Amino acid sequence: MRKSSIVACASLWAVAGAAFGQAAAAPPAPPLEAYGRLPWLEEMQISPDGKHLAFVRTDGDERLLVIEDIAAHKLDTGVKLGKTKLRGLSWADDAHLLITTSTTARFNDVDGPKREWFIASVFDTASRRLDRLTAGPGAMDVLVADPVVRRIDGKTYVFLQTPRFEHGQVIGLYRIDLASRNGIVVEAGHEDTNGWFVGQDGRALAETRFVAASGRWQLLIRGPAGWIVSKTLSTPIDPPSLLGYAKDGRSLLVNTVEDSKSMFHTVSMGDGAWGEGEPDISDALFFDDETHALIGGVDLEGDVRRVDFFEPRIDAIWKAIEKAYPAERVTPVSWSRDHRKVVVLVDGARDGYAYALDDLDAKSGDWLGGVYPDVPPELIAQPEPFSYKAADGLDIPAYLTLPPGRPRRNLPLIVMPHGGPALRDSTSFDWLREALVSRGYAVLQPNFRGSGGYRNGLLEAGYGQWGRKMQTDLSDGVRHLGSQGVIDAKRVCIFGGSYGGYAALAGAALDPGVYRCAADLAGPADLRLMLQQVQIATGQRNSDTLRYWDRFMGATGPNDPVLDGISPIRFAAKVEIPILLVHGKDDTVVDYTQSLVMADALKRAGKPFTFVTLDGEDHWLSRSETRLKLLQAVMDFLLKNNPPGQGG
Repeated sequence: MRKSSIVACASLWAVAGAAFGQAAAAPPAPPLEAYGRLPWLEEMQISPDGKHLAFVRTDGDERLLVIEDIAAHKLDTGVKLGKTKLRGLSWADDAHLLITTSTTARFNDVDGPKREWFIASVFDTASRRLDRLTAGPGAMDVLVADPVVRRIDGKTYVFLQTPRFEHGQVIGLYRIDLASRNGIVVEAGHEDTNGWFVGQDGRALAETRFVAASGRWQLLIRGPAGWIVSKTLSTPIDPPSLLGYAKDGRSLLVNTVEDSKSMFHTVSMGDGAWGEGEPDISDALFFDDETHALIGGVDLEGDVRRVDFFEPRIDAIWKAIEKAYPAERVTPVSWSRDHRKVVVLVDGARDGYAYALDDLDAKSGDWLGGVYPDVPPELIAQPEPFSYKAADGLDIPAYLTLPPGRPRRNLPLIVMPHGGPALRDSTSFDWLREALVSRGYAVLQPNFRGSGGYRNGLLEAGYGQWGRKMQTDLSDGVRHLGSQGVIDAKRVCIFGGSYGGYAALAGAALDPGVYRCAADLAGPADLRLMLQQVQIATGQRNSDTLRYWDRFMGATGPNDPVLDGISPIRFAAKVEIPILLVHGKDDTVVDYTQSLVMADALKRAGKPFTFVTLDGEDHWLSRSETRLKLLQAVMDFLLKNNPPGQGG
């Protein structure tokens, strides 16, 4: 572990990299394993007292929980977690770690479609015991929300929201004493309950109820004389969510969507009165581990990213840390109780993609390790933000990443649309993008209409445009880059996952003449079938989930004939380019049958395709073995159908 002054620690890392570059020629591209394996370091967390680091180190699909004594630079504990799928790690107090994992299974291993079940465990650093948290009598012990920690009279309690057996799908609130592991029910829940907020005193101070069929949402507040209805709203698609304590540490912060705009409201915990709404301009929010109040956040508008803390003392600490990493993207990950020790994730051209620990009292910084250590910082390509005009004149923000060392002219291109579709791409490290660029391809990542995270109406412009302008926004980007001479318009393929996988299939079936090949990872091909599967998964013929998809598709449920015109499976006979289908068998978001039926349609139409099954893999590519299998399949497919070193 290298050590330096906090002002110089980032630059020393860069100097070391530069010295390496001067001593020898630039290293060749790393093997695909360097990108395809799980991150080497995950969930780097500092204890509240600032004395220990907890993190998970991976070796293939095996995970090891590590506790490090910071002052002694000594590894205290290593606990094998096996091949579990890690979803979260945090300190409950100075002696206990909360671990959230998930598994894919059917209810009772028999009934209905597969689901992703989330489970909480606790690790006692003194006894070195790892135990699954059991909520209490009648609880299913699976999570419907993140665990909540509260310190009450010197004792640590964990609150879990979980379905109750004796009440079907009713969500109850349970409290677990970490010292004794005893759990009791705090609130039994109502048939429409979908969430709770726990106050600092351990009482449930707010409850939300939601009826999916009608979209009726209610917020109940525990007033002096009992529960009162604070607000009733009709929210057929976007039900509000409870975020935590507001900045004042007394009122509740609620996120709503009004006229397609994300808004924040504060709600009085005394009488349930709502304050005036303020626009939500955050990309992430930070809450204090002791007071649980909102203390800051990340504002990401376009390509301008700013981290702010509301309290001047904490903001001054953060500004000092940012100065240590000029021109880098620095994100706070975890901090000590006094905020004097902060774990950050550094992402940029000089320092690569790595964790660091900054100590404001010692005025020093330690590099903790690279997330992808086998990818040298100097070989991490940096996305370039730009924009182009869609055919109808709409500005489309996008990122272009170029292969290092190649002329900026006539490059082979991979269009890589993001999933969601209401997500967005950014300049943050992307292992799939970096792998493609390392093999000589330029990569275009358009934030097409329907993308979230912008405040200029880009999201709303996508309503009803699934398979229509959302699709042509992608090919408009290809035409723009071709007119600039940056890429060879005859050497373009498209590759994406989830909605991006749909866009890859639609690029082949609905927007011909643009791409030489299309690689689809877990994308829906038959939208009628997709909406039917949503009904089965939710157990409801009409729900907010179904209405969400209808909004983008411009449809009114699975029987709407408009779906046939935007489903790639209906146009298999018109496909004229090779297609790669890759899908995980444990996918609970886009069912594996979507790729099965597309493969069958292509086969019947006599069209060239390759189908790769990822056994035991979910929608999020949670295993090293299958990540690498995907990467190898995609790269073999691209090299065969769009080799980077040839024209044509």
